[in-house]
Amino acid sequence: MVVLEIPLLFESGADKAVDAVVVVSAAPEIQRARVLERPGMTQAKLDSLLSRQLADDEKRARAHFVVDTGGSIDASHAQIDAIIAQLKPRSGTAYARFWS
Repeated sequence: MVVLEIPLLFESGADKAVDAVVVVSAAPEIQRARVLERPGMTQAKLDSLLSRQLADDEKRARAHFVVDTGGSIDASHAQIDAIIAQLKPRSGTAYARFWS
């Protein structure tokens, strides 16, 4: 199993080169607050970033799995563990088709 962190995954079409997509997300107000806490981040920069991205609800709809990070870190870890358990028995084909 390989995990790739690909910014603009859907926007770039890279979702077609993987076997499963996991979207990590939180409610919009939580996302906004977290991003605005980053050093040097402004509302204008955030708006610019968001204008280049697919809407979060669309990303969630297109994902095979969603990790909701709006709760505790332990809750997020439990969601990830459950996803890994579901993916382990699968035979992937993307590596042979796109990456080798």
